[in-house]
Amino acid sequence: MSNMEGKKVPQVTFRTRQGDQWVDVTSSELFDNKTVIVFSLPGAFTPTCSSSHLPRYNELAPVFKKYGVDDILVVSVNDTFVMNAWKEDEKADNITFVPDGNGEFTEGMGMLVGKEDLGFGKRSWRYSMLVKNGVVEKMFVEPNEPGDPFKVSDADTMLKYLAPQHQVQESIAIFTKPGCPYCAKAKQMLHDKGLSFEEIVLGHDATIVSVRAVSGRATVPQVFIGGKHIGGSDDLEAYFAK
Repeated sequence: MSNMEGKKVPQVTFRTRQGDQWVDVTSSELFDNKTVIVFSLPGAFTPTCSSSHLPRYNELAPVFKKYGVDDILVVSVNDTFVMNAWKEDEKADNITFVPDGNGEFTEGMGMLVGKEDLGFGKRSWRYSMLVKNGVVEKMFVEPNEPGDPFKVSDADTMLKYLAPQHQVQESIAIFTKPGCPYCAKAKQMLHDKGLSFEEIVLGHDATIVSVRAVSGRATVPQVFIGGKHIGGSDDLEAYFAK
């Protein structure tokens, strides 16, 4: 593996499938006159990539945008059909999925490695980088250790580099159901505080069984902040009043 800081990214053409059309996308289109975060990983649908690496970048995308990032790319040595299916499965609408099917970009970055022991063939080593106008400003390359280390290429490490003063918000989830005025009240309080949250809608994402299992209650809304059960809308109001 090599460190490309201070150098331009490889100039390649990516073959992508958009709808029922083949569309060629060049490095210039992705990087010129932009500030871009790239994170690259061994493969779509693989455990660490799907459970941790991709979701956190997708979650923090609005924060990165606040600090001047124009786009976040995930690059993998997979074909465009696999990458499109992965994006749909992950619902990662804040990320641009880049299929490096022939490994040309990854090889140009000095990150193409053999994963024959897993039956993967040639794949990308896990890394992330901040690219400004096509030039690599900073790279976070995982240590050369056995397996698939995931220690430095994560979204939080990149955010600390880009905006060390930023205070990361605690994760917030709220169980709701359609037509519930108390749910609307709780969501509005969160919006008024400028807090982002994940909404879990009963009848669509979960059932009342899940609400009882995690909160011990059978009413909505139920709000959780940073792993702590806050309760309903009145409880949330009291929480903010402290």
